[in-house]
Amino acid sequence: MTVAIMQPYLFPYIGYFQLMNAVDEFVIYDNIKFTKKGWINRNRILVNGIDAYITLPLKNDSDFLDVRDRHLADSWLADRKKMLNRITESYKKSPFFESAFPVIEQAILFKESNLFKFIFHSLELVKEYLNIETKLIISSAISIDHRLKAEEKVIAICKDRRATKYINPIGGLNLYSSRNFEKENITLEFLKPDDIIYPQFKDDFIPNLSIIDLMMFNSKEDIKDILDLYKRL
Repeated sequence: MTVAIMQPYLFPYIGYFQLMNAVDEFVIYDNIKFTKKGWINRNRILVNGIDAYITLPLKNDSDFLDVRDRHLADSWLADRKKMLNRITESYKKSPFFESAFPVIEQAILFKESNLFKFIFHSLELVKEYLNIETKLIISSAISIDHRLKAEEKVIAICKDRRATKYINPIGGLNLYSSRNFEKENITLEFLKPDDIIYPQFKDDFIPNLSIIDLMMFNSKEDIKDILDLYKRL
């Protein structure tokens, strides 16, 4: 059993889905603190040749609430139309707009005000579009001591899921000790995406944009190949 664990992100970049596709079970944290200026409720798309943010507006609330306790702002009913219009204007001339846009539209029009549920649903839709068969698990449904932090919590989740291998994004290379995982008979690996470049109209390529961008410029068949463009360390 191979497991990965990530925060919920709004239409994350391809590396997120490469990691999802590389494992048997993909655990998504819902019972972690919401962090401002991260990628939970925003991401970047291509707008007139430059990168620009799309953002889910949130109700004003305590900074100490978990992601699962945050909600979209009342203005979202109007804002979601603006977001869809912006995506349409940005990508309507892209080669795979007709196949990719309905997935994004369905995600954005989802009638759910809970932040985590909204993002989880969007991840499920993109996962299906990309033909990723990995099972998604919500962290709070796992029977561990959720007061644990960092590496201890990751190992506890892996043990509960009977994982023999845990794969983490390359950015966590200095956060975890392979020795601590080996003590629990778990192999620790890190996934490093290759440099992925594809045509974005006639503009200079901007890397690591939202999966929306990749879906608009690449066929489902090409994306299937791109999902395997990484190294394990």
